[in-house]
Amino acid sequence: EASIEVFAENLKQLLLGAPLGQKKVLAIDPGFRTGCKMAALDDNGNVMYHGVFYLHENADKNAKELNEIQNKFNIEAIAVGSGTAGRETETFLKQMTWKTSKPDIYLVNEDGASVYSASEVARTEFPNYDVTVRGAISIGRRLMDPLAELVKIDPKSIGVGQYQHDVNQTRLKEQLDRVVINCVNKVGVNVNTASPHLLQHVSGLGPVLAENMVQFRNENGNFKSREQFKKVPRMGAKSFEQCAGFLRIQEGENPLDNSAVHPESYALIEKLSKSVGLQTKDLVANKKAIAQIDVSAFANETIGITGIEEILKELAQPGLDPRKNLESFEFDQRVKTPEDLIVGMKLPGLVSNLTAFGAFVNIGVKQDGLLHISQITDKFISSPAEVLHLGQQVMVRVVEIDLVRKRISLSLKEG
Repeated sequence: EASIEVFAENLKQLLLGAPLGQKKVLAIDPGFRTGCKMAALDDNGNVMYHGVFYLHENADKNAKELNEIQNKFNIEAIAVGSGTAGRETETFLKQMTWKTSKPDIYLVNEDGASVYSASEVARTEFPNYDVTVRGAISIGRRLMDPLAELVKIDPKSIGVGQYQHDVNQTRLKEQLDRVVINCVNKVGVNVNTASPHLLQHVSGLGPVLAENMVQFRNENGNFKSREQFKKVPRMGAKSFEQCAGFLRIQEGENPLDNSAVHPESYALIEKLSKSVGLQTKDLVANKKAIAQIDVSAFANETIGITGIEEILKELAQPGLDPRKNLESFEFDQRVKTPEDLIVGMKLPGLVSNLTAFGAFVNIGVKQDGLLHISQITDKFISSPAEVLHLGQQVMVRVVEIDLVRKRISLSLKEG
């Protein structure tokens, strides 16, 4: 039970990781011998270009090619996979001369990217690209929106949790499926850009309805209103009722379609708007007008004061993403391998996994260090999750290095 709970909480934190958002990204799956595979993605994650460059060959030629790609596709950020040659590729990109503006460079955790790139889902999505290009695309999309990309991968391949292969697999799958659905519904889904795999995790939609939604979108163009969902084959009244509030339509006919407000409340919002002399579209995001509404005047047996307050809260910040903003991070440039470490060194790191006995921290040396529960804080804690979360930036001290057994012990205490 404890192991399943730890895995579920880790998965939730990973799925709700900070997204970069809709920007043009150059995704790089690094490698020494086979080269660094590149894929330039537009702000919806579609492939505009793909190619390869070799790190230890002509650096000037590489820099020239990367500058040309940036200029041609207006690249705003670069996603570099964290696996083999990841740190070296990141260093090269940061040190090279960019002719226009230097793009933001992010090292992206690529756990599970290789599993995805060889999967049936990836073959269906990108039938014309080979495994290496699919891997680069996945890394780039993972930076733009971790949730939309990670739902395509079996959670057990993502590299978080403990003892997941030793517990009841049916119970584990049920719990993880629940976590995925909760996260997808909490964030909401842009119905005009979502893949069938993401849509099938929305309440009320299964694999068949998700495919039908995408098919309908492909044949008739982008959805303009939530009412159009009813025209999708096999979309019954119950499915519509369950899914409508979680599906967002940006720049649609009705501004409420890009919020978490359910269509069944639209008539109520029209009355609320009239009470302050406005149309619905003018009430959306108008905090001053929303504050003037007399909530008690509209409460009845169907919806109480609390329900109306929740609707107004959503109206004040429609479609607000509950996830944090993405923060930039940089590993210590002095260390690239475990041999570079010295006991007592203080290094920046990222929490990569939480277990019952401690946390693992990525300090940029290909081997995560262990932060034992006793080394996290001076206070008593029963679980590392009380203090830490996945992806958290921490400053750790190296306590012990065992190169033979490949173990690095870390501490958050001053020492």
